Formats: sequence, C-alpha cells, structure tokens
Amino acid sequence: MIIGTGIDLVDIPRFERSVARTPRLLERLFTTSEQQLPLRSLAARYAAKEALIKALGGSDGVHWTEIEIASEPSGKPYFVLTGTTSEVVSRRGIRTLHLSLSHDAGLAIAQVIAEGPDAA
Repeated sequence: MIIGTGIDLVDIPRFERSVARTPRLLERLFTTSEQQLPLRSLAARYAAKEALIKALGGSDGVHWTEIEIASEPSGKPYFVLTGTTSEVVSRRGIRTLHLSLSHDAGLAIAQVIAEGPDAA
C-alpha cells in the first residue's frame, strides 16, 4: 500500500550559487560522506530529501543529516535513515522507500514513494 509520494526539482546553478554564498549549508544539509560528492549530485540528493519530506507529509521529527542517500554498486540510490528521522518513518508505517534521481540540463529531480504493508 502506498502511504505517500513526493517529488522535487532543483535548479543546479541556483543550488551552486546558494552553496557558494553560504558554504555551511553543506554541513546543515548533508552527511560527511555526501559532502564529498560533486555539487550536481548534492543537488539531486537535496531534491531527494525534500521529496522524502513530502512523501512523509511533513518535516516534524525529520533532520537533514539523518537522511543520507547512498548508492548500490549498480548506481541505484537508496536512503540510509538514522535517529528520529528513522523513528518517524517507522511510526508512519513505512516499510519501504523507493527513490529515483536524475540530473540533466541544469536540473536535478527526485521522486520518492513510501510504501507500507498491504491493506487487508
């Protein structure tokens, strides 16, 4: 059963300008391992975190650095959740999070589908 969906689009040049103006954004928005990635990849991860918040129906109890987007060897992205963010997802009955990322032509996009147990 789908519990929620979220989608977000980020203008990569605008994101890069924001980071240049306020470098501490990287520390506030991304885990240490994410911060090592190129800015276009961080823009997609920012979109993923925003899309997750939309799929959850709000940001109560959610913290940016408790959401990490990692990649399988194949390149498929997935969420690594910790702390209260993980607890929020669990309390909402979400068992699986599906994530898709893309970036091209100066834009980054992410889509999240939050899935729970099948309805009886």
